[in-house]
Amino acid sequence: MIFAAEGITMLGNKAFNQKNHLEIAGCDIIQLAEEFGTPLYVYDETLLRSSMKAYQNRLKELYPDNIVAYAGKAFLCSAMCRLLDQESMWLDVVSGGEYYIARESGFPTEQILFHGNNKSPQERELVLKSGI
Repeated sequence: MIFAAEGITMLGNKAFNQKNHLEIAGCDIIQLAEEFGTPLYVYDETLLRSSMKAYQNRLKELYPDNIVAYAGKAFLCSAMCRLLDQESMWLDVVSGGEYYIARESGFPTEQILFHGNNKSPQERELVLKSGI
């Protein structure tokens, strides 16, 4: 599997190496796929952190009393929860499953928002008991 660089605009910390393989944050994705299998999600932590900070800083300039919450439905795992907590982000969850991931990762309950429709009585009870 080879990625051609022609006609592609690279954003962030992505590039093509000498083998013409896509690299994300210096990691050859072909090697990663061979080591860990596919499908495989690869995120650039440095880029995520800098984007979060830039977004928060700009919003604070425009709206000083804001809260920035990451939508867990975009992608959620324990590592993402820890990163969000370290960057002082809140977390928006829409299901008992997303809430469970946040809780098990140690994400602060007071920084979790739970919203949306079609919640089961068990999901509502679970989050209400947790103080959300």
